[in-house]
Amino acid sequence: MHKVLLDTNVFIDWLRLGRHPDWVIGSAMGAVRFLSSVVLMELRLGADTLRRRRAVDRIRDSFPNGRWLAPGPAAFDRAAAVFRALHGDGSSMRDRLAAMDDILIALTAREIGATLVTSNTGDFGRIAAELPGLRVLEP
Repeated sequence: MHKVLLDTNVFIDWLRLGRHPDWVIGSAMGAVRFLSSVVLMELRLGADTLRRRRAVDRIRDSFPNGRWLAPGPAAFDRAAAVFRALHGDGSSMRDRLAAMDDILIALTAREIGATLVTSNTGDFGRIAAELPGLRVLEP
């Protein structure tokens, strides 16, 4: 079975536009889906209405125990090094946390040998250049 970790934008596209159902529901390529705790956090932060909070609950609940992943302590150390390689100290960036979230999501995918499925292949392609072995796929 092929492991995939879905980026936040895949879920958002599904919720807003009905796109990528084969990835979100899990029928694409016979893939085993995993949910990053960072992605869940980003979804929860954007859930500003009861309807959106319930949608995030449904997404969360569709992943059985053992399919939720959190970056380990070493990932945070590596994330800082990757951030510096890509953005220096980040002082010119308006939003440094989004870039750090992406790096943590990428590290989590690479750690379990999963392909990262994202519509944001530009940013994640740059991250992959710093993380040998990370596979990025557009849905």
